[in-house]
Amino acid sequence: MRWGFLNTGFRDGNGNMKFDEELALRLRNAIGPCTLRVYGWQPYTISIGFNQCMEDFDLHKIHEYGIDIVRRPTGGRAILHAHELTYSIAMYIESRSPREIYRYISEGLLHSLKLLGIDAQLSTNEINFQQHYQNPSSIPCFSHSTKYEIQFNECKLIGSAQRRYANVVLQHGSILLGPQHRQIVEFLAPHVQDSKKILEDYLAAHTIDIETILGRSVSFDETAECIKKGFESAWNMTFENDVTLTTEAMYLEAYEK
Repeated sequence: MRWGFLNTGFRDGNGNMKFDEELALRLRNAIGPCTLRVYGWQPYTISIGFNQCMEDFDLHKIHEYGIDIVRRPTGGRAILHAHELTYSIAMYIESRSPREIYRYISEGLLHSLKLLGIDAQLSTNEINFQQHYQNPSSIPCFSHSTKYEIQFNECKLIGSAQRRYANVVLQHGSILLGPQHRQIVEFLAPHVQDSKKILEDYLAAHTIDIETILGRSVSFDETAECIKKGFESAWNMTFENDVTLTTEAMYLEAYEK
């Protein structure tokens, strides 16, 4: 499998989601290599899962604060993308199950975090999503960890979601650089305000970020470089420079259409 690495910097919510989906669709059509992309969000953005209700959020307040809101092509729950690095991977499924893909990608993330000095672990939690999603406290993605997601001291550090496109999978996820993701509770709609304090306490107790772990601020670019090197180490491969440059030009063109 050939791999390209993309650091596309900071984009708005719609642009980031369009870019990710374009990577998966082109790979499904055998155009270009598999890709690992890293990016940020400008302005800050709340993304919600493909099947999640937009009505859970106060859209007026979100726009008043200059925050974007977008629906992801993948499942999962809502995330406030603030001080973080987001990764996305478009790759061939081959014979892997969704859970096997989760674990395979998580090995790359574990290696990447180790380069930052973080000895993270894989979650062993089994979640009944049908029951979990009936609870208003499930609105944020970081309200729970599922099997093979990344934790540190039993606190969620990276939240991820998947979608399949025939023989291709798109998986993307948020790597928390700081604690600003917790502010998502400020933008809940009035009908779920009763859950605000519960969610505040839960996110404080059950999520963690790189800055808190290391006791220092870590930049987007430092993290991006560790992601690239960590996946090369975990998967025993090298991102191809010519593929990287060609892929970036190809998808920047698609993004700007």
